[in-house]
Amino acid sequence: MSGGINALLASSGVPTDEKPIELFPKSTRVVYLHAGNLYVSRESSQVVTILGSCVAICLWDRLTRVGGINHYMLPTDIGIQVASARFANFAMTELLRQILALGAEPRRLEAKIFGGACVLGTTPIGRDLGSKNVDAARERLSQERIKIVGEDVGGKRGRKLIFRTWDGSALVKQV
Repeated sequence: MSGGINALLASSGVPTDEKPIELFPKSTRVVYLHAGNLYVSRESSQVVTILGSCVAICLWDRLTRVGGINHYMLPTDIGIQVASARFANFAMTELLRQILALGAEPRRLEAKIFGGACVLGTTPIGRDLGSKNVDAARERLSQERIKIVGEDVGGKRGRKLIFRTWDGSALVKQV
């Protein structure tokens, strides 16, 4: 058989000169995100974080390929004088500010929510810190009119989260 598999594919109309899909871009930066912090980039980055009752909100703009993530610990702050990404409101405000500064558009943003577990198990689910953190995320995203396209929240176990800024994907494993 002359030409091998490429000739066979070409004769069937299947293009053979395409580059393979790049699953993990060569210049990818790996970042560990600590609680009370956030990360935004237009470069290929893989952000890793561990969540218990904390919540991470991942935002991604499909057109500009700008992605960002926050990791907050508490649903409500204790006053305007304490501007910290440990609190849901400031963490979301700052994530939006930074992602829009890199060219993302609010109307194109897609959100994913992770975390919010009831890790202590002594408080009824729904009144625990994790549930309150998830409620704060959903409420703020609703106010901003940002569509939630995925979530893995609640339960009694923590999560390891990997967010990829180059395609907006998220990998989650319960721990």
